[in-house]
Amino acid sequence: MTIYIVTLFPEMFEPVLNTSMLRKAQEHKLVKFELVNLRDFGISPRKTVDDTPYGGGAGMVLRCEPVFAAVEMIKSSQPEAQVLMMTPR
Repeated sequence: MTIYIVTLFPEMFEPVLNTSMLRKAQEHKLVKFELVNLRDFGISPRKTVDDTPYGGGAGMVLRCEPVFAAVEMIKSSQPEAQVLMMTPR
C-alpha cells in the first residue's frame, strides 16, 4: 500500500514516519509513504498556495488550484487511489 501525504511541511513527517511501527511496516514492505510538497504546485513565481478567507476574517485558507493539481498528479499515476481530505479539527 502506498500512502501519499500532501503537505506544506514534508520535513515534519519524516521523523514520525521513520519511527516505531511505521518504520517497521516500511521495512517489511507493508506500506510506502510518499511525501508531496504542496508548494511544488503553487501559483506564481513565489509558489503561493494560500489566500485570504472569503468574507474576510483572520488567517489564511489553502487555494484549491494547488491542492487540485497535487491530487491530479497522484491520480495520474494511481487512478484507483482514494483521496482523504483532512481538516484541522
